[in-house]
Amino acid sequence: MSRHRMLFVVMGLLFLLSFPTSLNAQESGVPPPVGLRPDAPPYALHGPYWVGTQDFLIGESSDDELQAHIWYPALNPDGLEEAIAYASVTKDASFPETLDATTYGHALLNAAVDMTNAPYPLVVFSHGFGTAAHTYAHLFEHYASYGFVVIAVEHHEMFNWEFTDLPKASIDRPRDITRTLDYAETLTADSSSMAGMIDMEQVAVAGHSYGGYTALAVAGARFDLTAFNARCAGVDPLVEWICTPLVPFEQEMATLAGYETMPQGLWESFADARVDAIIPMAGDSYLFDQAGLAEITIPVMAMGGTMDNGTPFDWGARPTYDYVSSAQKILVAIEYADHLIFGPQCQNIPWINDEALSTWYPFYCLNTVWDQDRALDLIRHLSTAFLLAELKGDVDAAAALAPDAASFPGIIYEAQGF
Repeated sequence: MSRHRMLFVVMGLLFLLSFPTSLNAQESGVPPPVGLRPDAPPYALHGPYWVGTQDFLIGESSDDELQAHIWYPALNPDGLEEAIAYASVTKDASFPETLDATTYGHALLNAAVDMTNAPYPLVVFSHGFGTAAHTYAHLFEHYASYGFVVIAVEHHEMFNWEFTDLPKASIDRPRDITRTLDYAETLTADSSSMAGMIDMEQVAVAGHSYGGYTALAVAGARFDLTAFNARCAGVDPLVEWICTPLVPFEQEMATLAGYETMPQGLWESFADARVDAIIPMAGDSYLFDQAGLAEITIPVMAMGGTMDNGTPFDWGARPTYDYVSSAQKILVAIEYADHLIFGPQCQNIPWINDEALSTWYPFYCLNTVWDQDRALDLIRHLSTAFLLAELKGDVDAAAALAPDAASFPGIIYEAQGF
């Protein structure tokens, strides 16, 4: 057994032994350390904090406000069950107006903040294009249980099969993240019950799909539309739809970005210097290409499914890992997984069974290779370890990211700097 693997096993045993049994955990006021499956790896288990959640509005007026949701370490003096029904918004023009898009999760609504170990590092999450933030609440709840504050905003956009909102969203989304970071600074500095909660010196941005694009943009990736156009000129018809919503609207994008004429070469960066690490999950990286991605120097964990039909692996996670200049970077390739492998457990989104949404059901709920709970356990384990290592300096978590320690069936894992 290698030294890293032995350390990983010992760390896992110590992690498990640090908690009482489920019954005693409840009695002592500590959440029980359980994963989705009995074979969940250590950082897929519920962390040592109870999880609270609240909703906010960011903005001075209804014209520019962003709906925001926050998850955080919480107090639970009465030992309440973490159970919540999120009233998710729908951003798909084809969804019935009467659809009850409730998403079920595990958090305590409006619970008091546990300030014992505050301030906590911040994770800002950007949802997929045309989806809702609550789609990923299972991740936010998990990260908060490990001592992170998570803020997710609802980007202003609607999904249709022409992707008509995509050009504008490409410019607006990074700005939404910067506004969210500004808001977080105000939230932790004011005299509210959340004052002192957030460590603004330790910040990560994560996101799925076009949320992964958003994370790359605020990390410093720069548009290279010359390279993007060259790739689109010879594109396989099976993925031509990636190019058609954007190539004809480049001038519109440039105008929205503040240019009078179309920029030549790399565009100016959307980077926010407060961002210390990113986790793009099936993140669209094609607008940046090699030169634009090389502008990123902060730690990166790029995750994606090798059979992704939404953001193909070679248009997303693979080039992200290959081209970023980061000294610390990780590629997590989930073999044979499709685009929505990062989504919620299907029993927590009962609305997907609505007859009107029958065409969506296979995308959300039919994984031909993966047991959904196993995939989510691995996604939670690896991404949580990355956040702990990069934002909290956790040496055990960093050891869990060493290539021999992060070896799991069905995961192709590459790493530099770990």
